[in-house]
Amino acid sequence: MAARKFFVGGNWKMNGDKKSLGELISALNGGNVSADTDVVCAAPSIYLDFARQKLDAKFAVSAQNCYKVAKGAFTGEISPAMIKDCGATWVILGHSERRHVFGESDELTGQKVAHALSEGLGVIACIGEKLDQREAGITEKVVFEQTKAIADNVKDWSHVVLAYEPVWAIGTGKTATPQQAQEVHLKLREWLKKHVSEEVAKSTRIIYGGSVTGGTCKELASQPDIDGFLVGGASLKAEFIDIINAKH
Repeated sequence: MAARKFFVGGNWKMNGDKKSLGELISALNGGNVSADTDVVCAAPSIYLDFARQKLDAKFAVSAQNCYKVAKGAFTGEISPAMIKDCGATWVILGHSERRHVFGESDELTGQKVAHALSEGLGVIACIGEKLDQREAGITEKVVFEQTKAIADNVKDWSHVVLAYEPVWAIGTGKTATPQQAQEVHLKLREWLKKHVSEEVAKSTRIIYGGSVTGGTCKELASQPDIDGFLVGGASLKAEFIDIINAKH
């Protein structure tokens, strides 16, 4: 079976304007980027159209969130259909900031995953524990519960990338050691094998997010069960190209 293709997502979060994002896009377009890596840039929803028009075709564009239905009286929300209409092909769902800043539940995340997949979007589905949960020794319990809420809503895993993001390592400058990250990725793969199928466990890409930088990416990328990254702050800088090329 084919090896899992390395996958790097850049989550721009609520950052940038047309000027700065235009400069970033020019740098990415001009960068020497490995063809052996899938690269997805997650722009703020208001700039999805802008990003898709400016970025080279070798880069996919993602939304950072969407709602669980196609349309309706949901002020401020966007639908998978709108995301696709802007030429974007992915969406990030269940990001820790959606869960912990905006109070989105496992159940809602699962419903969003089901709808986004039914509309033909690829889904970067995020899971991860907070520091107090890791210190209490319940990392596996937390991430398995989050994963189950996602898995229950997936029929076709070929359009899903799982992103493990220890919440204690996001934007804090703390990175899980390559060994800590690999340990959870391996446990997640074992969970998929047991609860979904061996085929899905082997083929699904599990990427790591949590203060990934040009300095930490190579050692993380060398771990057998780390299939790429979801990058926050560093995706707004030139070092994003180094992270994309971490395997090469």
